[in-house]
Amino acid sequence: MNATMKAIVYTNYRSPEVLQLKDVEKPVAADNEILIKVYATTVEAAVSIHPGAFTALPNLRDAANIQRGQKVLINGASGSIGTSAVQLAKYFGAEVTGVCSAANIDLVKALGADKVIDYQKEDFTKTGETYDVIFDAIGKSSFSRCKGALKPGGIYLTTVVSPTILLQMLWTSKFGSKKAKIVFAGLRSASEKNSDLAFFLELVKAGKLKPVIDQCYPLEKMVEAHRHMDTGRKKGNVVITVAGAANKNR
Repeated sequence: MNATMKAIVYTNYRSPEVLQLKDVEKPVAADNEILIKVYATTVEAAVSIHPGAFTALPNLRDAANIQRGQKVLINGASGSIGTSAVQLAKYFGAEVTGVCSAANIDLVKALGADKVIDYQKEDFTKTGETYDVIFDAIGKSSFSRCKGALKPGGIYLTTVVSPTILLQMLWTSKFGSKKAKIVFAGLRSASEKNSDLAFFLELVKAGKLKPVIDQCYPLEKMVEAHRHMDTGRKKGNVVITVAGAANKNR
């Protein structure tokens, strides 16, 4: 009899309730493969530092060419991408403003933000401040709305693909000094991703990049974990403990 293991499976695409915990056949590695035992993962990629950082880095470093001393605003600074973006922007020497809810102000400050705006009390596009880079890490704003808050030559970045942002990218690439950009981080080559991973590991060792964990759920509570993530109020990452780790929800 083949060995089995626990896995979350689904057969159609709907609400989190389609996710089911089942016993499945344990895979057998071929001669040119390895079998990896997973102790913990996240509701979104593989490890808690991976999803946000792998999106934030190509946006800030590559698309925005972030420079020391620049003013950078991170919208959604307490989320998975935002918490990584704040830390990376500070690492590159930027003056960082984070935008989040009042409940997450202390967290974003602890990550290194020089200033934090409570979006429930203040609209960052109407403060009179201007920025070299505005990174909308949650896709809740728009280039049109943020354009007035950009300095000449400023760059607006978003993580949400839409026909509007694609047209704005095309238009601003040819006209005007202010640019709209989006990075398809998941489509980059394996060599680029491996290089970034090595860079992240060095930052982690140096204490310059830390994962932010909102809550931990055992594998059998995957539906509950997805429901929590769908509220849009998580801080950093939602972690799933799979094997060899504590199975209590924290």
